[in-house]
Amino acid sequence: MPVKNRFAELLPEITAWRRDFHEHPELLYDVHRTAGKVADLLREFGCDEVTEGIGQTGVVGVIKGKTDSKGRVIGLRADMDALPINEQTGVEYASKTPGKMHACGHDGHTAMLLGAARYLAETRNFDGTAVVVFQPAEEGGAGGDAMIKDGLAERWGIQEFYGMHNMPGIPVGEFAIRPGAMMAAADQFDITVTGKGGHAAKPHECIDTTLTASQIIVALQSVVARNIDPLKNAVISVCVVSTDSTAHNVIPQVVELKGTARSLAPEVRDQLEEGIKRVATNVAAAMGASVEIDYHRGYPVTMNNEEATVWAADVAREIAGDVDLTMQPMMGGEDFSYMLNERPGAYIFVGNGDTAMVHHPAYNFNDDAIPAGSSWYAGMVETRMPAA
Repeated sequence: MPVKNRFAELLPEITAWRRDFHEHPELLYDVHRTAGKVADLLREFGCDEVTEGIGQTGVVGVIKGKTDSKGRVIGLRADMDALPINEQTGVEYASKTPGKMHACGHDGHTAMLLGAARYLAETRNFDGTAVVVFQPAEEGGAGGDAMIKDGLAERWGIQEFYGMHNMPGIPVGEFAIRPGAMMAAADQFDITVTGKGGHAAKPHECIDTTLTASQIIVALQSVVARNIDPLKNAVISVCVVSTDSTAHNVIPQVVELKGTARSLAPEVRDQLEEGIKRVATNVAAAMGASVEIDYHRGYPVTMNNEEATVWAADVAREIAGDVDLTMQPMMGGEDFSYMLNERPGAYIFVGNGDTAMVHHPAYNFNDDAIPAGSSWYAGMVETRMPAA
């Protein structure tokens, strides 16, 4: 099953959808235009059922095969939201909305899954049911979790979930996947350090929150370096430091730290949370200051089921000729993890070529990847639910 000829024929039309989405980026759950167009197209394709408003603004389409005798139901997912970034691509179809752009390729994911949906609705060369899932708010809004909580898996009886993301640096149309942990749990923390502010010329009369916060930032790195098994993966990054003063000669009363903790295993995630709280509390106490810590668990680990990974790789191999099974897990987060926590499945990368990295203002989805991506989505349905 190489790239399907139908997707070569549909490429101009799928590209036009993608570029329209690119011109009109929407953030988080506010994807009303995108979701509306997706729903309209699914109805135009002849899907058996189209439902809007799942997980606030998600769209679900149902395509039944020639028979449903096997009873298998496969869920295919694409994300729809953009990022709050000013675009710097210079393309003629660049974002028309200042401060918003499709800098992660979700426009491409949506278009590829739409292409697959059209093909599956035309051919129905499978036994079972394909459920195409268009999700809002992947970029920090946990739209995948919202759709699951809205009954996505149970309502449509989905037994397996499959998702895809483009990846710059991988040749166009090639694939990479691994079993087990694919992407990291992504947690956030806020640490508020309170001391005694005062004049910078009299530090002995103060409890220096800037110095305390600096010691905390340095000491937090010991959690990964000295508390986590060196054969396991973990990252702690403090990314924001702010104070209640902007003067050159004032020691601030309060300093706020904001950061992220990433991990690939549940026990490491627990260690990071405990370590961050312990180190921040005790370093502050040693300096005479106090801290308040708000630790928020975000997206869980994106964990590929081993059997599903084999199936996903087999389909990709038929399209591309080879699949990279040696890739290392990534420390970025992905809320497809919520769907994989609910049902077995797999998440795969498709090559975007030599482009800027995702989340960069010069990034752009490579339309040449569309036939491979759409073929993989459709191939997962036809392979897992072959027609009799």
